[in-house]
Amino acid sequence: MKVVTVDQMVGLEQAAVRHGVSLDTLMENAGLAVAEAARNELGGAAGKRVLVLVGPGNNGADGLVAARHLSRWGANATAYLVLNRPNSDPKMKPALEYGVTVTGVDQDPELAALDQLMGRCHLVIDAILGTGKSRPLSGPVKAVMSRLEACRHTNHHPIFMALDLPTGLNPDTGEVDPACPKMDITVALGYPKAGLLGFPGAEHAGRLEVAGIGIPSGLAEESEINLELMTPEWAGEHLPVRPPNSHKGTFGHTLVVAGSRNYVGAAYLAAQASVRTGAGLTTLASPISVYPIAAGKLTEVIHLPLPEDSKGRIHPEGSQVVRSVLDRYDVLLAGCGMGWSQGTKEFLEKLLLGESPPELPMVIDADGLNNLSQISEWWRRLGGPVVLTPHPGEMATLTGTSTPEVQRDRINSARQWSRHWNVTVVLKGAHTLIAEPAGLVRISPFVNPGLASGGTGDVLTGIIAGLMAQGLSPGVAAGCGVYIHGQAGEAVRMRIGDTGSIASDLIERLPETIRDLKRP
Repeated sequence: MKVVTVDQMVGLEQAAVRHGVSLDTLMENAGLAVAEAARNELGGAAGKRVLVLVGPGNNGADGLVAARHLSRWGANATAYLVLNRPNSDPKMKPALEYGVTVTGVDQDPELAALDQLMGRCHLVIDAILGTGKSRPLSGPVKAVMSRLEACRHTNHHPIFMALDLPTGLNPDTGEVDPACPKMDITVALGYPKAGLLGFPGAEHAGRLEVAGIGIPSGLAEESEINLELMTPEWAGEHLPVRPPNSHKGTFGHTLVVAGSRNYVGAAYLAAQASVRTGAGLTTLASPISVYPIAAGKLTEVIHLPLPEDSKGRIHPEGSQVVRSVLDRYDVLLAGCGMGWSQGTKEFLEKLLLGESPPELPMVIDADGLNNLSQISEWWRRLGGPVVLTPHPGEMATLTGTSTPEVQRDRINSARQWSRHWNVTVVLKGAHTLIAEPAGLVRISPFVNPGLASGGTGDVLTGIIAGLMAQGLSPGVAAGCGVYIHGQAGEAVRMRIGDTGSIASDLIERLPETIRDLKRP
């Protein structure tokens, strides 16, 4: 599903008009879609009290349409005009005819009536500004938003729903005005706006739903929009097919180079995730002291013990061992739990960047990234296609910036560096991003604090490598891997909550998650 900026959304609406869909039809469709979402949230409209906060532009007009439909279905709907509407307002008369009560700031300068309405209603719809020009909130808009946020902290907290965008949220960047309230749900119209999927915007948007408004199918796909929100349909369509006459060689062989004396678990998690994702064979190359521990846990994995230094990290000489057998594998995963030292840097440089660098696809994570950051212009010496999977701190180390800088504009950061390095970048975090060198960025729909624990990144890396072993391209494997990882995390959260879940909980859910995504 495409994710758009304000200018792109305007362009799609104009294209729809050229294809014979009037702006009034789009507006009517938008208001009806929001009314239906409100009815679903309320479990029916009849007898429910709904307050619609109405602004001066198209967002307010959509709100009036929504109020009209809710009143038509039996709700007690009130439209509260936060700013004056045009004198010739085509949506006001039908709203009044269907029984919508209309009042506003002009009749309520102290906002006492607003407080009373909010204290009695079941649901509030914010239809004030939408994608209108972003500017600091002031005057009546700021005052009303402050009252709305204050209502959240009272004993009576109605459902807060934003029509397209919460007022005060920048649709392109996700920045929020200090007075921007937090919604329970945002109904994005046509396509989600980029600001709803970045922080702090996503935190203020609440649960995101996307409602079609009648823009002809194909217009977005024909455009040059290069930002997409991943869906279960997309992931399911791209997962590897498993033919009935297949054998273990059909699904590829993953080589996982990982682990050290202090981080045995990272090696286990990455290798086991590859197995559970469906790779036909997985080999773990780890320090010789890690080997017996890992072998006791990884029954189905092949093992390749490597020489180690005095602290149990892979010795630089291990690069010769690994390179001598690389032609046996379909994908190389490197970095999880390796440690970060002069020796590991030398090992990784000889393995990945030496003379005749490996041509097979690679996934590099964690300490692999930290070690790469110490090598000048490492990206110019890579061989085969590469996926990097940094969290924001590792991304900052790789780019020589800071974590706040990376987080300030995650989409452009991922896109810029993916193009510069000519690699696929998976920038982890809430709404993980997958950026490809050609400029396409895919966004994960998942925000799950339960995944903020040690080892979950190693699982993700193993999933991506396992999918690449089965023949998926780096970008598609990274996207599907992130989606599977996120969906498995949701399954774990539903079962045990988001506190105390661990990385190995995810691994156990991988086969079921993949099965469910493949179902038609």
